[in-house]
Amino acid sequence: MKLIEDGRAIAVCPEQLAGLPTPRESCEIIKESQIVKVKSKSGYDYTSDFKRAALETLKICNQYNITAAILQSRSPSCGFGKIYSGDFSGELIEGNGLTADLLFKNNIRIYNESNWASEQL
Repeated sequence: MKLIEDGRAIAVCPEQLAGLPTPRESCEIIKESQIVKVKSKSGYDYTSDFKRAALETLKICNQYNITAAILQSRSPSCGFGKIYSGDFSGELIEGNGLTADLLFKNNIRIYNESNWASEQL
């Protein structure tokens, strides 16, 4: 909140940018034959929504010359380094959420809610 109050950050939720409701059924990244999908626990495929969310977030970063992002860890959008395994067991695996991965590939530094304060932002 302090970064926002100081005009050094803006708040963005990739899923809300894509029109997804809050709250919603939990989703995880699932690999099917080397294809990455984002599905809900009940099996609904949200892949296109999460891809759109990532692209919309990148547009905002480009528009405002954002060079760093503080993202929610473990999420299928924002997780970076560790995400849920895709079987809804709570197990973590190596990987990135779709938004985090796209931002990282576009040279935006990625932090999470735990490690951002130790960095110079």
